[in-house]
Amino acid sequence: MENTSNSTLSAPSAPPLPADWVISPNVAYMVAELVIAVLSTFGNLLVCVAVGLNRKLRTVTNYFLVSLAVADILVGTIAIPCAILTDIGLPRHNLYLCLIMLSILLMFTESSILSLLAVAVERYVAIFMPFRYQVLLTSRNAVLVIFATWLLSFVIGLVPLMGWHKTPPDSGYCFFVFVVDMTYMVYFIFFACVLTPLFIMYFIYAQIFVMVKQQVRRITSEQSGRGERQARAAAIMRREVKTVTSLFLVLFLFTVCWIPLHIINCFLLFCPHCPVPLELLFTAIILSHANSAVNPFLYAYTMTTFRDTFKAIFSGCRAVGDRDATNRAGHDDREGP
Repeated sequence: MENTSNSTLSAPSAPPLPADWVISPNVAYMVAELVIAVLSTFGNLLVCVAVGLNRKLRTVTNYFLVSLAVADILVGTIAIPCAILTDIGLPRHNLYLCLIMLSILLMFTESSILSLLAVAVERYVAIFMPFRYQVLLTSRNAVLVIFATWLLSFVIGLVPLMGWHKTPPDSGYCFFVFVVDMTYMVYFIFFACVLTPLFIMYFIYAQIFVMVKQQVRRITSEQSGRGERQARAAAIMRREVKTVTSLFLVLFLFTVCWIPLHIINCFLLFCPHCPVPLELLFTAIILSHANSAVNPFLYAYTMTTFRDTFKAIFSGCRAVGDRDATNRAGHDDREGP
């Protein structure tokens, strides 16, 4: 959603602006977007560097998190600058460039959703099919899945360029509500490409938490003798609980950040005459973009190996992976991947 320079937005297709209309940029919105762009870019670059430096972080789960981080880096370096330009109606009189700039964020958002779905499926296989995990989820297969998610994301994001868009106004301004069809945003993007994967992921995590809880109860009941095998199994389950909880928080924050903007899109489509204050609209936009900046902080807070690697990067220590592998394998691994 982008600014139309009015105090409210009350229809999915606003009246055309005069050709000589001057668009005033919203300075507070632009500053907030730039701050998010910087945090998203550098924070997620840190995630990628951490996985590259620390061998313990080179897992299939983290490969999908790196794919998510790359999408967030592109949001900060490409999508947010495009959002700032289209907020003032640029580019003018260039429909296809306008559609590309407006569709870029949709591509990266869909890539994020599919990466989160891949993480959920990977955790499901690890818990429900542990003996087949090494065969099904190899590094090669993970790369193939990542490639497929990005390819599908680009196809979904480029649908408006295939004809599913509005007729541009005579003024030629590139505003989201003037150009992007809300039926595409609501029925295709929100209902099919956002809600459906989210429901699947929440169902998967519900199944995982139920299974883990049952296994913890079983291990606890078998621990009367405190055998070494039971103690090892209990440690593994504690580590798994922490990992799954951290990954679920990533999904939950994504939902909290993106659903408000999609709900506003639904209002614009199903209630064309309902006024939507631009302050509310900008808040929803900024919240959705802010999601790209929060994951590195979440990893640092909930995952010890990520946190230690971040600290080592800032302190200039590049041998963190080898040192952690020998000194911390029996203790800190319990707190996250």
